[in-house]
Amino acid sequence: MAKVSVRYIVDDVDAAIDFYCRQLGFHEDMHPAPTFAMLSRGDLRLVLSAPGGGPGGGQAMPDGTMPEPGGWNRFQLEVSDIEATVARLRERGARFRNELVAGVGGKQILLEDPAGNPIELFEPTIGEAKLSGRG
Repeated sequence: MAKVSVRYIVDDVDAAIDFYCRQLGFHEDMHPAPTFAMLSRGDLRLVLSAPGGGPGGGQAMPDGTMPEPGGWNRFQLEVSDIEATVARLRERGARFRNELVAGVGGKQILLEDPAGNPIELFEPTIGEAKLSGRG
């Protein structure tokens, strides 16, 4: 069962499902409407909503402001070989916001989903930065 839930606003829920499931190993848990889906990968639940998609996370705010994709907040997926992962994704036409960078705890790059939402791919280089199996 997922322990963390993140909602992303996406322009095309079907395109987002295809991207996350085929490119990043997510599982489609439910897709009851064209404007809504829930996916999972390990302890992460990813909720996808289209802007203006009726009641729920995609609806307009009281002042009429519509949710939209993009921004800089993101979730992080840990990978074991970031260079190979990036090469595979590039071959499949994935878009990246930057090139691979090395930080204090590891290497990272920002991948974009079809709506422009960022996903940080991260390969830890020190034990303390790993999600599990520290050391």
